[in-house]
Amino acid sequence: MAEPRTASPRRPPAPRWPRLLLPLLLLLLLLLLLLPAPSQGLGLSAELAFAVEPSDDIVVPGQPIVLGCKVEGTPPVRVTWRKNGVELPESTHSTLLANGSLLIRHFRLEWGGSPSDEGDYECVAQNRFGLVVSRKARIQAATMSDFHVHPQATVGEEGGVARFQCQIHGLPKPLITWEKNRVPVDTDNERYTLLPKGVLQITGLRAEDSGVFHCVASNIASVRISHGARLTVSGAGSGAYKEPTILVGPENLTLTVHQTAVLECVATGNPRPIVSWSRLDGRPIGVEGIQVLGTGNLIISDVTVQHSGVYVCAANRPGTRVRRTAQGRLVVQAPAEFVQHPQSISRPAGTTAMFTCQAQGEPPPHVTWLKNGQVLGPGGHVRLKNNNSTLTISGIGPEDEAIYQCVAENSAGSSQASARLTVLWAEGLPGPPRNVRAVSVSSTEVQVSWSEPLANTKEIIGYVLHIRKAADPPELEYQEAVSKSTFQHLVSDLEPSTAYSFYIKAYTPRGASLASIPTLVSTLGEVPAPPPLSVRVLGTSSLQLLWEPWPRLAQREGGFKLFYRPASMAAFTGPILLPGTVSSYNISQLDPSTVYEVKLLAYNQHGDGNATVRFVSLRGASERTALSLPCDCRKEEVTNQTSTTGIVVGIHIGVTCIIFCVLFLLFGQRGRVLLCKDVENQLSPPQGPRSQREVLALNGVGRGERGQLGGEKNVDAKELEQLFPSAGAAGQPGSRPTQDPTIPASCEETQLSVVPLHCFSLLVDRTMDAKSPCAGPVTAPPPQDVGPSLLSEGQAAQPSAMLASCSRQ
Repeated sequence: MAEPRTASPRRPPAPRWPRLLLPLLLLLLLLLLLLPAPSQGLGLSAELAFAVEPSDDIVVPGQPIVLGCKVEGTPPVRVTWRKNGVELPESTHSTLLANGSLLIRHFRLEWGGSPSDEGDYECVAQNRFGLVVSRKARIQAATMSDFHVHPQATVGEEGGVARFQCQIHGLPKPLITWEKNRVPVDTDNERYTLLPKGVLQITGLRAEDSGVFHCVASNIASVRISHGARLTVSGAGSGAYKEPTILVGPENLTLTVHQTAVLECVATGNPRPIVSWSRLDGRPIGVEGIQVLGTGNLIISDVTVQHSGVYVCAANRPGTRVRRTAQGRLVVQAPAEFVQHPQSISRPAGTTAMFTCQAQGEPPPHVTWLKNGQVLGPGGHVRLKNNNSTLTISGIGPEDEAIYQCVAENSAGSSQASARLTVLWAEGLPGPPRNVRAVSVSSTEVQVSWSEPLANTKEIIGYVLHIRKAADPPELEYQEAVSKSTFQHLVSDLEPSTAYSFYIKAYTPRGASLASIPTLVSTLGEVPAPPPLSVRVLGTSSLQLLWEPWPRLAQREGGFKLFYRPASMAAFTGPILLPGTVSSYNISQLDPSTVYEVKLLAYNQHGDGNATVRFVSLRGASERTALSLPCDCRKEEVTNQTSTTGIVVGIHIGVTCIIFCVLFLLFGQRGRVLLCKDVENQLSPPQGPRSQREVLALNGVGRGERGQLGGEKNVDAKELEQLFPSAGAAGQPGSRPTQDPTIPASCEETQLSVVPLHCFSLLVDRTMDAKSPCAGPVTAPPPQDVGPSLLSEGQAAQPSAMLASCSRQ
């Protein structure tokens, strides 16, 4: 029987990370090889910049001085120094140290023909990428002048105030101390106050304060002692009341930030006044760095720009509102410092590069730009905007690759910041197009031609023509694309008599070539176009001519010529010469009954342009003047507008109504056409309703019906023609009949309309009874009762006329 096999233990799988480690190490090594070395000028360390710049200093003549300068950037870096803008040569007198600092072994003043070492010093650093210049450091010699104000003798009462002052100039500012009887004044005595500007105040005078006081001024250059001034303290005062008085008030001060401001205020009075301080603008003075020295002197340590203002010292009598004030202005200046530094940039050739730097300070700093240490001004393809805070370089090329510096400077100091411009240039790009020529074809067209570049022309995909007015900045240029097989281009839509600049670039898929040499050409001139002209009638004998002014005519020895004449005459009056800036002209003393021809043209050095002609008559103005007579009219309703045409129509309506009234009166008197009583007896039923309507037709009735009129006289067409003249005669204005006072008024108004006689008929609408007051003959109302309104157009076309109607009220 076979023995069972025992399973052998399985080996654990080998870890995979040793096999993956080798490829990762190889990949890391490859990346390290591909990274550029620090010597290639990449990274922050590659930027040429100052780690230490020289600072202002005051030096004792004969002593050595070291001006510090430390530069960072891609080596090799060459460091030199400038004094007052001129490169300083190395000599035994001044030595350039290994770290870039400048050593002057024995500082000297001008003497015996040797130049003085005083001046403005700059450290200059340069490498293969460009050049930078440090801030200016002002180096001055230490000096001490004589006292120009000595302390004066003083007499004071016990308990009063004494004040001594001395003034002296020196570099650096002298330190002022005081001596009493050749012994330094005890500064621990609270009654003695020493102010930095050379003032000694003594309050609460006592007899032991009497003595001789001297002012002592000292700095690194020298020590000066003033004349002596005696203080005499008399007996106690009378104790009588004295108004508050400010003996010395604050002075106007101009300081730089971080200095100390001392505002003095000395007040006397009995009782002793209380001294307080405030700002004139109402802002709080604050407490940080503020202290009151002595009995009322305001000390502001480490001043800032925010401390600038007018400070008011007030001396108040205790317990009252009696006060005296004095004020002084404090101005704090701040050296220029950058809010925004320019940044280094890389741009392809032919594009635009822009640097921006913003600086602040008090007073506001002035900004200038340097290119490799040389002042860069606007011009060509370089533009400065926004108070020089923005530098724009258009169409950059290899010559624009440099280090650009922004220098901000004011009366309190200067500061600088730099940035580098790198122009990217691809290999194998074509050279600039050659032989660029521009020829003016007309007043608005220029023909530009060129030759292809000398090298690398196979990859050219086209050309771009850059166009701008010669007087315009580069940013206003525009471009037009041209095919690669075309070596000339007609530029149109240009302005006449204007200079233009043209240059060309060749483009490939990898970039643009350098720009060709610009060429200038002026378009041909032309006469001006006809000016737009409008005429306005001012009165019965004057006109006003209006047109648009053309200021460019004045620049081109041009203007306007004006002619006018009666249309019936051959000769013009003129020319009247007017400048190009004029836009109107008045012509007076004209004949109102004459039509005038007006002609206006523009001219320049090339000749006269075409004229704009207008014909105008003043007759309408004279007629409107005659119709504009005063009248006393009462309006029942205000409408949107009233015109002369509406007034004339109203007059015609009134005249027409009056004529119809006259015709109706004549018809009622001579023809006896209709009587209210006969119509009621013959046409109305005896007991019919009052509202029955009866119609009597006079024209076209039957013979039997005519007999029913009884003894009334028949009306034939001849009689109607005599009663009603033709419509044309009736419409003549001026036939205004007078009213007959014997004719009674009717019960209702009468509406009239003229129709042809062959279709004339009469309609009567009546509602009356036997007792009606209108039972007699129907007569026309008086003319004043006739309404001014006419029948509508549809009513006038009917072969009938509503002559009269009566109704009982």
